[in-house]
Amino acid sequence: MSEKPDLLHKPHRFYKVVTVEPRPGGYAVLLDGRAPKSPAGSPLIMPSQALAELIAAEWEAQETLIDSSVMPATRLAFTAIDRIAVTRAEVALEVSAYAGSDLLCYRAEHPTPLVQRQQRDWQPLLDWALAEHGLALSPVDGVIHAPQPPATLAAVEALALSLGDFDLAGVAYGSGLLGSTVLALALRAGRISGQTALDLSRLEEIFQAESWGQDAEAVHRARLLAVEAKVLEQWFHALRG
Repeated sequence: MSEKPDLLHKPHRFYKVVTVEPRPGGYAVLLDGRAPKSPAGSPLIMPSQALAELIAAEWEAQETLIDSSVMPATRLAFTAIDRIAVTRAEVALEVSAYAGSDLLCYRAEHPTPLVQRQQRDWQPLLDWALAEHGLALSPVDGVIHAPQPPATLAAVEALALSLGDFDLAGVAYGSGLLGSTVLALALRAGRISGQTALDLSRLEEIFQAESWGQDAEAVHRARLLAVEAKVLEQWFHALRG
């Protein structure tokens, strides 16, 4: 029986030992003593030992084949190494754009229990963003886009530009994953967990599932998203540590 087509494009594991060692600029993930290269040819060197160990665990977990689809921290590291350093301005604008349509600012008009839950669970994080970062984001009722103050979006952009490459990569990825720059920033700060951030981003979906049930496909998708959110939590924790 021939191999499945998707397996033909996955390289075989070619290394025996995965280690982490200090290198100029941080800590390198080594495969049999050699650092794997990013798509652009840069060595896999992390700014903290904890982050290098997180990524090393993904390489160690590979068995016969190397499956990048189950290596989210490694993919994010390659993004930080190859993309962020040369496109910081563009990425900061992306983060600002997510803030401009931040999920936490779009509230349901009904039913009342959902309205109350959004106010209870979302508003404290908007209050935190204002107190911690000076980001004044205004919630609205309904789903029609309402522009946020230009000064706020400029402040988000400036904040994004002030982050290191690996933090910025995480915030940009988290903003897209969660549909909310505020949730991504709160996750980076350790104020909420990855699962909590994901649950807050899916609050309306969860509310509807509690009332009407949830199909198997939605459950599967939520599980995949939970893995990504957990890795992002670990990513930021490793950077803080």
